[in-house]
Amino acid sequence: DWNFPVTVQEVVMMGRTMDNRFFPWYRRQDRVLAAEMMESLGISGLARRHIRELSGGQQQRVFLARALVSSPRILLLDEPTNDLDVNTMRALEEALLEFAGCAVIITHDRWFLDRIATHILAFEGDSNVVFFDGNYTQYEADRKARLGEEADQPHRIKYRQLTRE
Repeated sequence: DWNFPVTVQEVVMMGRTMDNRFFPWYRRQDRVLAAEMMESLGISGLARRHIRELSGGQQQRVFLARALVSSPRILLLDEPTNDLDVNTMRALEEALLEFAGCAVIITHDRWFLDRIATHILAFEGDSNVVFFDGNYTQYEADRKARLGEEADQPHRIKYRQLTRE
């Protein structure tokens, strides 16, 4: 509910609740971690503002900060670059490059993949799944080498028949 009066800092601090299950207050180290994350994503100046007052890109940064401050081992992002301004996209890239865990990103943004990806799990035509070590440009070169001229030809996907066991 966007009418709920919650500030940016409070939203980011919600990422620390898993470490404080039995205590309703945050520790000093939680506040420091949240402040550092907000600073790195360029939203520390928004800390006292209500979440409903922010633009879509600013809200994206706040929610990314909340996710990262929780110290996850894995981060799942679905089309994270959609509708982001350039500064938010840079902040996202920097945060992901510094992220110590595994980030699984579903995206159609090839330039983003080129700068961020270290491995690609690609779903190619005819229901083939290919795991590739490298960024998007390297994957495309490998795909063209494997498939030849067929790599550039559009074609309809042939789905496998579902069977019961």
